Amino acid sequence: MIQFQAADGFVLTGHLYGNAETARAGLLIAPAMGVEQRYYAEFGRWMAAQGWLVLCFDYRGMGASRPDGLRQSLKGLDADIHVWAERDAAAALDELSRRLAEADAGRDERPIHWLGHSLGGQILGMLPNRHRVSRAVTVGCGSGYWRENSAHLKRYVWWLWYVVVPLALPLFGYFPGRRLRKVGDLPRGVMAQWRRWCLDRDYMMGEGGAPLRAQYAALTLPMLSLSFTDDEFMSRRNTESLHGFYAGAQREMRRVAPQQIGERRIGHFGFFRARFQHSLWPQVSAWLM
Repeated sequence: MIQFQAADGFVLTGHLYGNAETARAGLLIAPAMGVEQRYYAEFGRWMAAQGWLVLCFDYRGMGASRPDGLRQSLKGLDADIHVWAERDAAAALDELSRRLAEADAGRDERPIHWLGHSLGGQILGMLPNRHRVSRAVTVGCGSGYWRENSAHLKRYVWWLWYVVVPLALPLFGYFPGRRLRKVGDLPRGVMAQWRRWCLDRDYMMGEGGAPLRAQYAALTLPMLSLSFTDDEFMSRRNTESLHGFYAGAQREMRRVAPQQIGERRIGHFGFFRARFQHSLWPQVSAWLM
């Protein structure tokens, strides 16, 4: 485990995989909403074995970046998704850049790539230091606009957005997802903002407006999208909508059916399970080379 600070002094925790001296490039893994960095450990170790210096981290309030004083409750933690992106993810990118630069010692600067799972793929365009990313991979990433969700999920999120969240946030001061067995504990600002986005046809752009849309469209890096036909959260339309925000990127969209790789199930979270190290994981490593 390593620790580093966001610009506002908040201490974040991450895990580094690989050797900074010998790595061909850096890879930052940005987690999904409510998912702790440890979930990506096997994939991080595998990518390190392929020659990458990999950093995964927890956003503030999540996993190892949850201060001891907030173990029982996240009430009082001031954070929304912009904070997670513009401070936390940006700090992780700076930290990975710093470690590679220290090891370069006069050599040509090595590139840094981004792999975002779900929310982690949504926030890249918000980072103030996004220009440091050379290539990006999104996994199970799409807009959260609820009317574009899969038919099964629509019924669940209607109840979540119109009943559960409006009651839980003022009552608890944060979203007690562990207690409710939904998503996981989240800071009040994160959940409130995510709800606003998911109820808006333009998702984050409804709140961010033309300036944020232009910010996303200005990214011109190569981008690989891996989505899955059996994703229980993200429909094809969700995926297309979100990647449409990255209008200037060189996008390659791959939609994978489990049957194509001899599997019965992938889903929203399956990609990072070790059984896919011979089928799905090499697609990332090969594309980033």
